[in-house]
Amino acid sequence: MKQSKNYAGIPDEFSQMEKAAVVLIPVPYDGTSTWGKGADKGPDAFLEASENMELYDIETGTEVYRQGIYLAPPVTGDHPEGVVNAVHDQVKDYIMRNKFVTLFGGEHSLSIGSIRAFNECFDDLTVLQIDAHADLRKTYEGTAYNHACAVHEASQTTNLVQVGIRSMDAIEKTYMDPEKVFFAHEMAADEFWMDKVIELLTDNVFITFDLDALDPSILPSTGTPEPGGLFWYETLEFLFRVFEEKNVVGFDIVELCPNPADRSSDFLAAKLYYKMLSYKFREDAIEGDA
Repeated sequence: MKQSKNYAGIPDEFSQMEKAAVVLIPVPYDGTSTWGKGADKGPDAFLEASENMELYDIETGTEVYRQGIYLAPPVTGDHPEGVVNAVHDQVKDYIMRNKFVTLFGGEHSLSIGSIRAFNECFDDLTVLQIDAHADLRKTYEGTAYNHACAVHEASQTTNLVQVGIRSMDAIEKTYMDPEKVFFAHEMAADEFWMDKVIELLTDNVFITFDLDALDPSILPSTGTPEPGGLFWYETLEFLFRVFEEKNVVGFDIVELCPNPADRSSDFLAAKLYYKMLSYKFREDAIEGDA
């Protein structure tokens, strides 16, 4: 199919940067991944799937696209540090224009740049990492700008809370705050894990959502799938509560590695992004539609 120049094919009146409440930055970068390649193709697959969604959200009773969603030019590059710096600059520029900034990757290293920008712009920031992997290495394969290092800087400069973790290297324990890590096997036996996570969050929250946090039975198309992940409705329940109880200042979604033989993962990622926007602007959208 021929992809629209607008996110989800929305009308031009809702896609202009000047009027849009939301900015979506695609980052088709996959320079440091070490197993399943293809995250650079994630943004295009996500955008194509988004064009095939219904834009009315049943749960919230809203059409969040009416808040305006501007599809920014993609951030591209060949060098890990250069991509991170470009992401940082773009994100900060749009934040300063008073936009709700979102990103879709691409590999998780891009989050180093987005987190850095949000941390510079918002006081007392919590980074809520929803992920299968700890991603806390200081360096990996000769660079600090590797996907395995995605939240190392955040662990040193923000209130990092990690949810869904079920794969890590021993060295990462030295950077981990065990009071702020929710391992998947413990979450499975704790009906109050959502309450405990929310208690640890400050008012301002940035969400970095690695799609491998989800169980591979519902999202197999990711570079490093891990068994034992989150399922759809528990994920939505958790996200709804975070958006309802905290000021989510932005988010990124990363690590979709599309498989042409199975488009369901692309569509799940598209729905997840739209759901998160619907939760963020739920009250505004209801007021606007009334």
